[in-house]
Amino acid sequence: MASDFWLIAGLGNPGSQYEGTRHNMGFICADVLAERWSVSFSDHKGLAKLGKGILNLDGRRIRFFLAKPLTFMNESGNAVSSIAAYYDIAPERIIVIHDDMDLEFGRIKVKAGGSAGGHNGIKSIDKSLGSNRYARVRLGVGHSKRAGDAHRNTVNWVLGGFSRDQQQALPDFLADGADAAETIAVHTLAQAQEQFNGR
Repeated sequence: MASDFWLIAGLGNPGSQYEGTRHNMGFICADVLAERWSVSFSDHKGLAKLGKGILNLDGRRIRFFLAKPLTFMNESGNAVSSIAAYYDIAPERIIVIHDDMDLEFGRIKVKAGGSAGGHNGIKSIDKSLGSNRYARVRLGVGHSKRAGDAHRNTVNWVLGGFSRDQQQALPDFLADGADAAETIAVHTLAQAQEQFNGR
């Protein structure tokens, strides 16, 4: 019988050199959820930091795991699929929080399925789970400049930090991202889309 737990995974890269970068938005948002719900992380097979908590919202109590893969972004699927298999969590009960260059900074888009949109962490999860039916909370980080070496520009952009204005806006933005993940688990994907996609 499938678990009644949800799995919320925030994507990023481990290591101090990646802290506070655009590509680590998922990690930072997972930390917001961990603080909210008093989740403490421990090791899962060397693949992820993993914690357990209860979302106690709107008269409902939802049990969840919170994960920060340690496999580096491009191998995120190894961690997510390992946790899902170990705890028998179906793709439909998985929420992945990640950075997205196709959205302006501060914008959130909630979706399930569809294309990976060039995001290597999502490609890895699709492949490892053998499914794209999980929910995604896409946190906009804006796009790199397009002139010159596009690949290098992209790498430098996602591994770069935030402007002063963005840093000031970041706490509210991350709180909204955490709210979106909670809304999916406690209510429905459709409600989260209605609440956050139009902003």
